[in-house]
Order: sequence, then structure tokens, then C-alpha cells
Amino acid sequence: MTGTSKSPSPSASAASSEPKAGSNLSSLQAARSAVAALTAAGVTDVVIAPGSRSAPLAYALAEAEVQGRVKVHVRIDERVAGFTALGLARGGHRPAAVVTTSGTAVGELMPAVMEAHHAGVPLVVLSADRPAELHGTGANQTTVQPGIFAEFPASTANVRAGDDPAGAIGAAFDAVSAGSPVGPIHINLQFRDPLIPQDGDTAELAVPDAETTDAKLPAEPVATARDAAVLANQPGTHRAVVIAGDGAGEIAALFARRAGLPLLAEPSSNARFGPNAIGAYRLLLEELGPEIERVVVFGRPTLSRPVAALLARRDVEKAIYVPRPVNWFTAGRRPETIITDLAGLFDFAGEGTPGWLERWQAASAAASAALSSLLEGRSELNGLHVADLVWDHTDGNLVLGSSNPIRDLDLMAAPDWHPLDVYANRGLAGIDGTIATASGIALANGIPTRLLLGDLTFLHDAGALLLGTGEPEPDLQIVVLNDGGGGIFATLEHGALGEEQTEYTAVVERFFGTPHTVDVSALAAAYGVPHRLVRSVDELDAALDAPVSGRSILEVPVQRASLRELHAKVKRAVQEVLA
Repeated sequence: MTGTSKSPSPSASAASSEPKAGSNLSSLQAARSAVAALTAAGVTDVVIAPGSRSAPLAYALAEAEVQGRVKVHVRIDERVAGFTALGLARGGHRPAAVVTTSGTAVGELMPAVMEAHHAGVPLVVLSADRPAELHGTGANQTTVQPGIFAEFPASTANVRAGDDPAGAIGAAFDAVSAGSPVGPIHINLQFRDPLIPQDGDTAELAVPDAETTDAKLPAEPVATARDAAVLANQPGTHRAVVIAGDGAGEIAALFARRAGLPLLAEPSSNARFGPNAIGAYRLLLEELGPEIERVVVFGRPTLSRPVAALLARRDVEKAIYVPRPVNWFTAGRRPETIITDLAGLFDFAGEGTPGWLERWQAASAAASAALSSLLEGRSELNGLHVADLVWDHTDGNLVLGSSNPIRDLDLMAAPDWHPLDVYANRGLAGIDGTIATASGIALANGIPTRLLLGDLTFLHDAGALLLGTGEPEPDLQIVVLNDGGGGIFATLEHGALGEEQTEYTAVVERFFGTPHTVDVSALAAAYGVPHRLVRSVDELDAALDAPVSGRSILEVPVQRASLRELHAKVKRAVQEVLA
């Protein structure tokens, strides 16, 4: 039978759809109906990996692409396909779909589905499946696919072979549109042989009207006219700060400015602009943090331990702005008061006390000057140099890998300049799928995109460099900060252990540093991607100044051994100027 249901997540609402008994569609007819339902729900991009059981969807998508109803991208690796679709959904601010065949191919999508759940991204998974009569028989590539993604999908549907999937797909989208958190949708489609077009198989399915192609799943909240009406100062003064985490949006910057409060904005918040945005804020919390009385949170902050420590303080009143339900936390599990409207948020925050914002601005200027002075005195390139130049030179999209690069940029990114849009997979902050995600973001609207990531993040997703012959090429420049291993661990307690207790030095290097000697230029050549090695600030400055066109790799070798020392010097330099 055809079933549509909500996954068992407590934060999502259920949906159901009665099967059309006796539909008895051919596999190609069912696939055509599925594609029509997707386009009606606003899907304009579909990524597909090759497979036999998913062949009906391949033929239906080929027809739809010829008719101009959908754009299809082909990837041979399902994990890459999943993250490419994730990037298309994020960059396009609309749902995007990924199609796989049955068996292990479906399991390869789990990382992308998990990220989509925690980041609130409308990723649609279409998994082809064997018909019910083959399940439990030991038939090739047959496993239990319904429920394979556990509680991560916002809604699910399992469509029996021969049934029309349109109703189930529509109900699955409606379940997410009804006020539940945005997240992935899993549609499992059973197909029975024959899987290729047959004589007389000429089902007539109506092309969706233009007005039905708007996505039912909303984009991330932005400032609206109604919001602007309440962006006015409220009575009461407090030593409060605004924290803008991933996905906060411009509304966080507007709120901070109206309230006269310091804005501590992570790079992927897309709120790091305006006079209230504080640079190098995490280095200032040790000095100014103890005076904070209230905190207002937008988005999901995940980058720094000082911010996490601030949010954990019991002597600080905290509120979080949640205009729509989200997947990334469960009600009652966070210390902040949940506020759903801006008027209530202003009532909580009030205005900054006299001189409060100015103190933060002065401290930020002093810290930024100290950082610049420290870096000017160092001849060798390091991650802070690279982050500073990448931010300054990017006027299109910027995608940031996890680990050190995004944290380096969080220290260096000047609030007086902002790329068009900044993205990062902060749902689970994994390093997997980063190149594929950036490729999807670049392809979503044709906007030149720059990706800054570390060498291990690059190597983890090197397969995403493979594009099939004739596939559209994104305008994507990949800046690889190559320190020959996992540099972030040197800045954590593991690095201190390895330095201070020699019996752990080799263990920390092997199990955390994970050293390697991969030839990035040879790897790039194998995939046909132009590669350039840059070894100085001037070389990097010139390379980043050129327009981003097609795909290219800039490799920037840096030293990992001196990383811990560098960060210690940065902290001391800022403490000295603040003192």
C-alpha cells in the first residue's frame, strides 16, 4: 500500500495519504507522476546517481529536463550526490532532490540527511526500492529502506509498486508546510520490472502550472515589513549582547542596531555587518564577558567555547528567537527562554546601558589592530592570513569547511565587509561532503563561489571533484589550507597533552594529527581541475583577486607545528591591548 507518515521525531507533525487502490501504474508512469509531484512542490534541481532500480526515475527526469521543468545533475557517488543536493537546496533557498537506487546506495545518504535535519535544509530523498514481493526473500540489493534514516526526516512516504505516488509526495510536503520544522523528506518508491520504457507506455501527466512551482518549504527567516514595524527601541537598559549563530540572518544585525547592543556574529550567521558587529569577539569575552547580564540568541551558535561557556552561565538571563519550530534542539533542553516574536524579544533585551556598546567597539578595534600587527610581523603564511585575505576578496558566495578555517575566519573577518552569502555545514559540523555542498551552492543560482577548507576536509570529499562528461561545471574556487594533517587538535587540549607529556607526543600526532603526504596537485590533475600552489601573502592576494570562473584549486601550505604557539601569541597580544 501507499503510506505517508511523519518520522517519529517529537518535533514534527504527522501526515497521511490514502493509497489509490488498483492504480497499477507501470514503473515509468509512476516515476513520471513522482517527478510531476516534485516539480509542483517547487523542486527545480535533482541530483541522480546511476542505478538499475532507479532507472524509471532516470527516464522520467530526462523527459522533464527536455521539457524545461527540472535541471538534472549526475554524480557517480551517492554521498557526493546527497551533499550536492544539500548545497543546491541551501544556495537556492528551495527544496532540492537526490535520487538513488536501492541497497547500500540509500545508506550513503545518511550523512547528508543528518546534516539537513540539524541545519533545517529541505533536502528531498527519492530512494528506489524492490517491490514488496521481493522483500524478505534474499533478493539482490533488497533491504529495509523505509525508516532507514530513523527520526531525521521531517516526513516520509513509502509507495507500493504500481501505486500513484503523487498523493503521498504531496502529503509529505504538506506535513512540513504545516508549521513543523523544515528538514529532509524521504520518499521510498517501489518499482517492479520492467524498468525501461515499453511500447504503448504513453501516460499523459499534466505539466504543473507556473504558479504551482513555488516551493512549499519556506526559506530561512529574513526581516519582513511586519518585523520592521517592531524594530523599535523598548524601555529598560541592560548590559546585554546579541549572539548570531549559523543561519541567524540579517534580522539579528538589525535587532542589535535598534537595541544598541554588541553583536557577536559567527561568519555563517550572515549577520556579521553593521556598526554593532564586533570583530574577534571570542577573545574579548574573557575581559568583558563577566559584566554581561543578558543574552539574545539568533540562529545556532556552535563555533567557540567562550560563547558556549557564556550560554551555560546561570547568572545570565538568556532568550532565543525561534519564529518557526526547528530541529536542532528539543524544547526544555536549552537554558534560554524561547521567544517567537520580535516585540517580545525587545521587551526582554531592552536597550544597552550607556557606554556599553562603545566599550565593545573600542575593544574590538584594539583587538583587530593587535591581530594585524602580530600577523605583519610573521613572514610565513598561516591560517589567519589566509582567512583574512579570503574574506576580503570574496564578493560572491563563500563556503567554509569545519575545523580551523571557519574559526580562523571568525577571528579575522572584518564586519565592514561581507561576502554575498556565507555558508557552512554547521548542522553537525562534519567535514564530510564539503566540496559537494559547495558545488551545489555554486550551481543553484550560478553565483561564483569560493570554498575555504583544510586539507583533511578536502581529502575526505575528493570524489566530489569528479564531474561526468557534459555535466555543468560550477564556478568554484577551492582554497585548501594544507598543514599536512589535522591542525585543529593542536589548538585543543590534545595538543597541550602532546607538548607537555612526551609519552603522549607520538600518540597525539598519529591519532589526532593524522599526518599525510598527499600530492594535491597530482590529485587535482587526475580530476582535470587546475591547481596552483601559493606560498606568500602577495601570491595569495594576487590569486584571490582574479575572478572565479570554472573550477580551480589554490593550495596554501602552512606549518602545523607552530599552530599552538601562534594562537597563544594571538591571545596574549589581545590581552595586552585590552589591559
